[in-house]
Amino acid sequence: MSLSKNRIKFIHSLELKKNRKAENLFIAEGPKIVEELLGRFRCRFLIATSAWLENHPHLPMSDVTEVCEEELTRASLLKTPQQVLALFEQQEEDWSPSLLSHSLCLALDGVQDPGNLGTIVRVADWFGIEHIFCSANTVDAYSPKSIQATMGAIARVHIHQVDLPGLISKLDARTPIYGTFLDGQGMYGQELSSNGLIVMGNEGNGISAEVARLINRKLYIPNYPAGRPTSESLNVAIATAIVCAEFRRQVAWK
Repeated sequence: MSLSKNRIKFIHSLELKKNRKAENLFIAEGPKIVEELLGRFRCRFLIATSAWLENHPHLPMSDVTEVCEEELTRASLLKTPQQVLALFEQQEEDWSPSLLSHSLCLALDGVQDPGNLGTIVRVADWFGIEHIFCSANTVDAYSPKSIQATMGAIARVHIHQVDLPGLISKLDARTPIYGTFLDGQGMYGQELSSNGLIVMGNEGNGISAEVARLINRKLYIPNYPAGRPTSESLNVAIATAIVCAEFRRQVAWK
């Protein structure tokens, strides 16, 4: 069965957030990402080359279309298509604020770049952080660029879009709420907990004033050596990796 023009048009329509939300779908492309997600998200339909399908004879969906390279190119959103493209259903994740009392989670406050968001999901996956709470003005985690940047890590990291100030306000007062600030305490001299929430802010403006008021533990990633003129700030994904590494290092050494 060949790939219809209507199906190609439908795939391309999911570049827009409003259409992804209306259809409750997102696009994933490439063997690594699609194979990671097949065991985690329900697949609505899949198109792939004969070579990929020959290596995957038992797929968990009936709507599968074999396509040639030319058809895949027309359907793909990538400059260089990679054997397989699939549409997956977005998942609403059940969670309770109580999970922050016994696990470490991330929150993103206004992160705008899909590449940064996807990289942060990979960082969270690497360091065993299973939940990320995204503010309403954070880029959509299900955008094609975000999904590609996760490299499949979104299969293991739960994404929740929330009213971030509202969420933090409802937490137990004893819950550690961390954030990075230029006037914070040097991170390497602080005792960091194995539970709570780490808030990372917007690429240009950092953590919003509304959320900053709710943070009870302000951290600073010190540059080296102290006092040396340096860059104004770190990329938010890189900063997230540094912070998460120190949290996990302290837990491992306790």
